Amino acid sequence: KLGEPSRDCSPASPEAPGPSSSSGGRRNRSGGTRDDRYRSDIHTEAVQAALAKHKEEKMALPMPTKRRSAFVQSPAEDCTPPDTSSASEDEGSLRRQAALSAVLVQSLQSPDYWINRSVQSSSSTSSSTSSTLSHGENKTPTSALADILASTRIGCVCLCSLVNDHVCNSLPPASTSVLPLSCLYLGPAFVLPLPSCPGVPVNSRVSTKIQQLLNTLKRPKRPPLSDFFLDDSEEIVEVPQPDPNTPRPEGRQIIPVKGEPLGVVSNWPPALQAALARWGASQAKSPALTTLDVTGKPLYTLTYGKLWSRSLKLAYTLLNKLGTKNEPVLRPGDRVALVYPNTDPAMFWVAFYGCLLAEVIPVPIEDAGSLQIGFLLGSCGVGLALTSEICLKGLPKTPQGEIMQFKGWPRMKWVVTDTKYLTKPSKDWQPHIPTANTDTAYIEYKASKEGTVMGVAVSKIALLTHCQALTQACNYCEGETLVNVLDCKKDMGLWHGVLTSVMNRIHTITVPYAVMKACPMSWVQRVHIHKARVAVVKCRDLHWAMMAHRDQRDTNLSSIRMLIVADGANPWSVSSCDAFLNVFQSHGLKPEVICPCASSPEALTVAIRRPGARGTALPARAILSMGGLSHGVIRVNTEDKNSALTVQDVGHVMPGALMCIVKPDGPPQLCKTDEIGEIVLNSRAGGTLYYGLPGVTKNTFEVIPVNQAGAPIGDIPFTRTGLLGFVGPGSLVFVVGKNEGLLTVSGRRHNADDLVATALAVEPVKTVYRGRIAVFSVTVFYDERIVIVAEQRPDASEEDSFQWMSRVLQAIDSIHQVGLYCLALVPANTLPKTPLGGIHISETKQNFLEGNLHPCNILLCPHTCVTNLPKPRQKQPVGPASIMVGNLVAGNRMSQAAGRELGVVEEEGLVRKHQFLSEALQWRAQSDPDHVLYVLLNAKGAAVCTATCVQLHKRAEKITSALMERGGLNTGDNVVLLYPPGIDLIAAFYGCLYAGLIPVTVRPPHPQNLAATLPTVRMIIDVSKAACILTTQPLMRILRSREAAASVNVKTWPTIIDTDDLPRRRPPQLYKPPTAEMLAYLDFSVSTTGMLTGVKMSHSAVSTLCRSIKLQCELYSSRQIAICLDPYCGLGFVQWCLSSVYSGHQSILIPPMELELSLPLWLSTLSQYKIRDTFCSYSVMELCTKGLGTQTDSLKARGVNLSCVRSCVVIAEERPRLALTQSFSKLFKDLGLSPRAVSTAFGSRVNLAICLQGTAGPDPSTVYVDMKSLRHDRVRLVERGAPQSLSLMESGTILPGVKVIIVNPETRGPLGDSHLGEIWVQSPHSSSGYYTIYGEESLQADHFNTRLSFGEPHTLWARTGYLGFVKRTELLGSTGDRHDALFVVGQLDETLELRGLRYHPIDIETSVSRAHRSIAESAVFTWTNLLVVVAELAGSEQEALDLVPLVTNVVLEEHHLIVGVVVVVDPGVIPINSRGEKQRMHLRDSFLADQLDPIYVAYNM
Repeated sequence: KLGEPSRDCSPASPEAPGPSSSSGGRRNRSGGTRDDRYRSDIHTEAVQAALAKHKEEKMALPMPTKRRSAFVQSPAEDCTPPDTSSASEDEGSLRRQAALSAVLVQSLQSPDYWINRSVQSSSSTSSSTSSTLSHGENKTPTSALADILASTRIGCVCLCSLVNDHVCNSLPPASTSVLPLSCLYLGPAFVLPLPSCPGVPVNSRVSTKIQQLLNTLKRPKRPPLSDFFLDDSEEIVEVPQPDPNTPRPEGRQIIPVKGEPLGVVSNWPPALQAALARWGASQAKSPALTTLDVTGKPLYTLTYGKLWSRSLKLAYTLLNKLGTKNEPVLRPGDRVALVYPNTDPAMFWVAFYGCLLAEVIPVPIEDAGSLQIGFLLGSCGVGLALTSEICLKGLPKTPQGEIMQFKGWPRMKWVVTDTKYLTKPSKDWQPHIPTANTDTAYIEYKASKEGTVMGVAVSKIALLTHCQALTQACNYCEGETLVNVLDCKKDMGLWHGVLTSVMNRIHTITVPYAVMKACPMSWVQRVHIHKARVAVVKCRDLHWAMMAHRDQRDTNLSSIRMLIVADGANPWSVSSCDAFLNVFQSHGLKPEVICPCASSPEALTVAIRRPGARGTALPARAILSMGGLSHGVIRVNTEDKNSALTVQDVGHVMPGALMCIVKPDGPPQLCKTDEIGEIVLNSRAGGTLYYGLPGVTKNTFEVIPVNQAGAPIGDIPFTRTGLLGFVGPGSLVFVVGKNEGLLTVSGRRHNADDLVATALAVEPVKTVYRGRIAVFSVTVFYDERIVIVAEQRPDASEEDSFQWMSRVLQAIDSIHQVGLYCLALVPANTLPKTPLGGIHISETKQNFLEGNLHPCNILLCPHTCVTNLPKPRQKQPVGPASIMVGNLVAGNRMSQAAGRELGVVEEEGLVRKHQFLSEALQWRAQSDPDHVLYVLLNAKGAAVCTATCVQLHKRAEKITSALMERGGLNTGDNVVLLYPPGIDLIAAFYGCLYAGLIPVTVRPPHPQNLAATLPTVRMIIDVSKAACILTTQPLMRILRSREAAASVNVKTWPTIIDTDDLPRRRPPQLYKPPTAEMLAYLDFSVSTTGMLTGVKMSHSAVSTLCRSIKLQCELYSSRQIAICLDPYCGLGFVQWCLSSVYSGHQSILIPPMELELSLPLWLSTLSQYKIRDTFCSYSVMELCTKGLGTQTDSLKARGVNLSCVRSCVVIAEERPRLALTQSFSKLFKDLGLSPRAVSTAFGSRVNLAICLQGTAGPDPSTVYVDMKSLRHDRVRLVERGAPQSLSLMESGTILPGVKVIIVNPETRGPLGDSHLGEIWVQSPHSSSGYYTIYGEESLQADHFNTRLSFGEPHTLWARTGYLGFVKRTELLGSTGDRHDALFVVGQLDETLELRGLRYHPIDIETSVSRAHRSIAESAVFTWTNLLVVVAELAGSEQEALDLVPLVTNVVLEEHHLIVGVVVVVDPGVIPINSRGEKQRMHLRDSFLADQLDPIYVAYNM
């Protein structure tokens, strides 16, 4: 069975499934039939041989993981089976397996069975059931299945399969090997090794797949390319050195080939219209055109008399009846669009000749409404369209009944040309028929490789000469009959079937595409019935006729003297011609009448084979080596039959033409005789220019070839045809491809058609729908990369598709020696179509690049085909002394900076107050008892709780009493404070200080998500060895609840004291620490890398820190500040609990969770209280940006005014998020927010507050650094907008008393200005060490008390673990010196070391988030040197696979890294902590433990 072509021949609509036999379709055609236009038995054998060779290599590719959202959509036999590789692959075990599976298949075959089963047994709707199945239980397969199905969630419409991959592991080994291939789909991730690798034990877990991927990647890459090292200052990627064994052309320079001279014909008309006038008058009854109805029966015949009279009427109407006499709508030379369907050739003929007679220029176009056609009409200046009444009715209308203005089209006036609307010309009116000259006669459209549509202008003389040349070459005689199957609006269909036929009074029978689809034999029948002498067809029509010919016993084709094959220039046409001859030779078809030809929109007919004399030998074929072709040379293939291309000639060059072959790119240098080049033609019968586009015209229509020395060979201009080929023996022309199908990869040329043929030779019947395959290249990372997109049959299974994809990779690798970058399968009938049903390549490419392709299967192979990456960096060891000397020699200052001096507290009374916060509170309670320190707001913005100095002091005292009475605690014990953000937390903190206990603030568990949040609470309680927990009654109930018992052991909590009902008594006395070095509190926090660390804060550190902040922010009693962040650790806790008590200012507390209930709460508070200074977190800023960005007008109307805000500081322990702070500033500028107000702070575990933008000091500065240098640990400043640049904002002014220095983390030597290194800090408020159970002294010393290895080795520093640099700016600091700005680049623990370079995840994530509009958030991490990208998909699931190539492209382009795995997940899967930081390690662990339930996981090859 044969299928339709893939280029321009597949059916236009899913309803019309291509040609069926005319006898009423006895055979049911399968959707996946081969596209036999590309069929060649030799090639198919070659592909199978190549695949067999690969089979021996046992290649196991990991199959992508895909979530199946519904049982219903996947019939039983399509479901992805679990792995079937059993432990021993001997015969016996396979036989046993077959017997067992037969039993199981019967019981599990029907999908209803599982649905019913899952409904009955669905006791639980959570997806965790499956993962808690124990691994050891030996269940029978069926009961295990029941368990699996028990966890299937029941939706209202479909049953979502939420089974985790653990299921596979929960089946005992014996049963795993038993499950039949078609029984059940278990969870989202099963890998099937290809059948080509028996004995590879594969488990379904992600880690196994990654292992499989690594094994595949370990195999040697195809070309052993020479690695090249590039310094980053020059990092342009070199092209690998050419291989010395590359074949080079050796022949002499080609001599231009002349066509036979154009004969002189005595009675040749002076213009085409004159010929029509002559036949219209002298041969009025002679038939000109017969059209067929949809069944293939003749509909009506237009005679030459009718054609002449109607064309005359139309010409008269156009010139005299549109507009007034003084103001005609059309003037001679105007361009007019012809919009007619293919099924109505007669109307088109009349319109075309009517335009010629009226001396206006017809522009025949295809499908109305396409954007590119709009470009054509615009460039040709078309304002009027002719159409038929039926066609006009079909055009989309506005509600007023006017025709819609199509997107990109100029304004059009529509004119209907049906006969009843035309006016008979007056007796004295005669059309003006001048002798043909160089004015434009008509414009034919062509689509370029990029998809733009241009108009090729054909002059009147060229039109006439072309008809004459075709008449001579094809030996047309007056009164012959011609069958035309091609589109009569352009190309060969127009040249033979409309123009040359009228010139010679030929009777044309036209067979439109719609007729061919319904009745593929129709053209052969017409030839037989009318005894036609000539037929103009494409390979597609040859096929369709062969397919249907069995029903026709009596067709006779002996009348044909010339069968013109219009697409004979496609190298794969040779097999179609042979097959057709094979079938129809017995029906009288003579071998010598098959005449392939080559044409191009610019040069019109380039070459055509003339019919041979009866019995003469047929021309020889060229069998060429594809390897040679890829280097542009002709080598006759003798040794490697597998990669050969058989090409037939397209005859001789046209009469009166001159042909050369020139190099396709660069100057038009003449090729050598054994070299492939572009055919250029000089002829009076070609196109003259691209209408309205003079720039492009010059490069195409006015080419003057040059010789080896670069000198022009003459002064006659040639036209580029876009055809690639050579001139063979006997001046025969051979074409091996087209420029638009050319893919140039690493300097080698491949032809898209050849790749399509190879892909189709890989058993496509199971996978590819109707042979519909598109091949194109995209430029990624300095080279073209090949992409193949095919439509997948609706009934193809995942395995079939994946196997087909892996085999296509292997076949193309073997035969074409080129790697594929991407292979995608899309659902049937979803690729964009050309008007005649072929695949619209440029639109497919556009969809691919924009992420609109929506593949259902995709395989990317960047590891195998990207071979031009820079060589990995080898770090050269340079000692710290050399670096320092180098900096001194270069005149660089050392990279260090300091805040201003803290100064000394003079007064004796204040010393005590300033040493201990507990005493500061007592002092305030006595000296200013009624001063309000804290105001707590709820979601409505109302103050739910306030605390004056004395209230806070008294509440703290009561808590102290409670602790002393109930706790049985000793001085120095640790107490966990478990409170929601509020004043209770602050009181409990001071209560602990009063009692001499060490408070540890812990975020309370989330009542709705205990399973995830309670273990962290438990861990901090255990690690801190807390003796007691202070909390509220509701939280105490939660800690002891049954829900809590499910995730932690609730029987072993330390003493829990609730502080809701406190004793009335005051404690006998309050504790006073003997020295300020004593511990004040512990600060616990989980870092983004998932490490839980607690640091110790001494009393002196606390008071110095508060004093430093007081100085920086100018805080005093009459000030108000607003705080909207979590009060559990770091600088957030200091601002919430400590700062007000120290400085006496009033703090307005806004718990961030209240913001989720009422987004404008924070901003309206700032406005209502006229706050000057506010502190928030990134999560709060993001909430406001995303949630309120569109509501600024309504906020303004409610009177929200932010002009009072002088500083808004984001408290964070990361690189400033410049994009977020800038968009926040921009969005709320309308509410009066000053663009200078927003800044960030920076702290770390070793020092909670290093930078904080205060009131004094310059605004934070922004710099642009080169990302490539940053990967080499260097800082190179560039201009704004430079490529590959990264903008960084200073992290706020360094606090008083703080010194920082930038140090090389490896050598621990100091670095010079503007060098990237670790930030080390020295300050009186640094933490005094980690709180560790086992006392890891080594870490302690390393992080808190470190010395430089060189320079000043006596000072003790603390290591922050963050990379950054210091830059001296032109701005002046508060002391009048030049200001040193500290820039934080990222956390050292989070950086990814890949290819010897250092990457920061956030930079890759920024690129990824830009790659596609539907990526909501992304995160990256590495696993065994593979880069894994997790992207949250905010769009529909069908977009999931669109992300894979775009993410891979952007990371390769911008970071020179190959992504190993792309994981697409639902929004909200990437864990983010309360500070708004991504928990990448946590994500990595979940991914490797198969807990993400991804939508799709792609393993890039």
